[in-house]
Amino acid sequence: MYEHVLSPINIGGVTVPNRVVRTAHATGIGNGHMSAELIEYHAARAQGGVGLTIIEILSVHPTSPASLNAFDPRLGGEYTQLLEACAPHGMKLFQQIWHAGHNGSPLDGSPPWSASDIPSPQVGVVPRPMSKDQIQEIVGAYADAVKLCKDSGLHGVEIHGAHGYLPQQFLSANTNKREDEYGGSLANRMRFLLEIMRACRVHAADGFAVGVRLAADGTTGGIGPDENIAVTRVLKAEGLVDFVNVSMGSYHSFPKMIGGMHEPVGYELETAEPVARASGEVPSIVTGRFRTLEEADQVIRLGQADLVGMTRATIADPDLVSKTQRGQANRVRPCIACNQGCVGQLLGPLRKVGCAVNAGAGFETRWGDDKLTQTDNARHVLVIGGGPAGMEAARVAARRGHKVTLAEAMPDLGGTLELASRAPTRQQFKDFVLWLQDEIYAAGVQVKLSTYVTADDLAAFAPDHIILATGAEPRMDGLQMSHPGEAIRGIELGHVMSSNDLFHQPGAIRATHALVIDDVGHYEGLASAEHLAKSGTKVTLVTRLPTLAPEVRSALMVDPALERLSTLDFTYHVGTRVLKTDGQSAELQAVTGGDVWRVNADLVVFISLNRPRTDLLQSIQAQSIPHTLVGDANAPRFLVRAVAEGHAAGRSI
Repeated sequence: MYEHVLSPINIGGVTVPNRVVRTAHATGIGNGHMSAELIEYHAARAQGGVGLTIIEILSVHPTSPASLNAFDPRLGGEYTQLLEACAPHGMKLFQQIWHAGHNGSPLDGSPPWSASDIPSPQVGVVPRPMSKDQIQEIVGAYADAVKLCKDSGLHGVEIHGAHGYLPQQFLSANTNKREDEYGGSLANRMRFLLEIMRACRVHAADGFAVGVRLAADGTTGGIGPDENIAVTRVLKAEGLVDFVNVSMGSYHSFPKMIGGMHEPVGYELETAEPVARASGEVPSIVTGRFRTLEEADQVIRLGQADLVGMTRATIADPDLVSKTQRGQANRVRPCIACNQGCVGQLLGPLRKVGCAVNAGAGFETRWGDDKLTQTDNARHVLVIGGGPAGMEAARVAARRGHKVTLAEAMPDLGGTLELASRAPTRQQFKDFVLWLQDEIYAAGVQVKLSTYVTADDLAAFAPDHIILATGAEPRMDGLQMSHPGEAIRGIELGHVMSSNDLFHQPGAIRATHALVIDDVGHYEGLASAEHLAKSGTKVTLVTRLPTLAPEVRSALMVDPALERLSTLDFTYHVGTRVLKTDGQSAELQAVTGGDVWRVNADLVVFISLNRPRTDLLQSIQAQSIPHTLVGDANAPRFLVRAVAEGHAAGRSI
């Protein structure tokens, strides 16, 4: 079984032990260098059986600085430490070589360099069209970076010619308006990339691989499969590439670069497979939300590619390969493609990769299942609440040797995450619920369902420590944070409900005109709106915030949801509050004041920051029972924090 994905492959003289690839991805770990934390992040996946890792972007030039920079003199020695950490496990290490072009900002504050003066949607600064001398300077910088990687002992490099970065800015007619030999025809537009590849091959020899990453950029008139096939054939004909890594998207189509759970497994194959097949005998890599070795094996068996990127899957579980090889595929912690911990956290305030389902991701030197130690003082731990925080706490405490009882008031485990899994395109939240459920039973946790714990019950459980994971209640007071002293008039009427109410019985709610009031800015408002609109209801979404769902924009959830909603009867108003609802209509006004207008609304879904369920806390304190609050019972937040707090509670007892 898995004979295709687990078979070795030769790439430019480098023998890769299997076909599982971690494609290059920014981490935010290391503060600009190959730190002990970043080394351990990679080494954990090497130990878990990954065949090939392509290290995150290495900038070639100060006009495009990155987290790793070829012009940083520390880097060579740090590569040595990384290689020493990974070598015992057989994983090969390639380095992605990169220049952002108009998607970056030079160190000296000057304008970005690019093929033409077309600005980036990310940076918004008009770039400087590169002179021929600057082109040759950058070509030389690519070659110098490759030499650094080879001299440092790495096994190969990948030239990043995808995702709208500098080589693709030359390739695309949308960003290349030049009238010299680097512009116009595709043959001219690929000249810059060809010159880079030729210069890089000078420093490569048998046993050191040089490849390229290409992608359909998702723009009309830009780079699609046909152009990438043409580039691949020219690179092959000149013997310039040892592998071709085919991806998808650019900053004009950012959600396609890192597709969320709304995308099917293998969603990139439509544009990637034709290019991969065109590579012929040159090994090809594809990616696209693959989560299991079974899925990856099928891609290779069908001849769609030679290797498969499983980056987020191995963030969720570094031991994905080794567990599967041991016959424990069901024990692999599933990536649910929520994007909240990986890209969402990387692009958010923390600026560091993590994982919603794996609290150890990005913290491998300190946390994670491999860092759990057996307790010397086994205790009886009572976990009250079976949502993700409670289940993770129970799982970790039981694995450490404690006797754990989990009491859940509902007949099923999952808590609010179970409700979230009922929303359109959010079904894979259930995968994590089921994984946690299986893991706590396997760890010997005694689970008591339909068990509402009261203060009088605490003595009967006789716990040595309580983990309170009772979640939160919808706050149905009608207060919007823009005007905390002015509750919505009519909020107490029967046509007003919470999103919990909506998804408790998702097929039972019927309305003609629904108003969704989102006072939070996470995905909940969009999920409620899409659910209602798909049932045929005309939906209006109102939020006090200046944009829709700002809390999940970094997770690349918003634009795909709006694309789906654009096909339904849906409108929205940002920077708006609700004054009154009466069962037939609602009065709206901009948060800054002004005219009041009405919308029809025979159903209102009110979403606000919830109120922690801490009814038991006073009794627990009165009985002097050691305790920990986790998840929404501590403070209503979201999945990443719930799992992290559950993990921390379980390992701290």
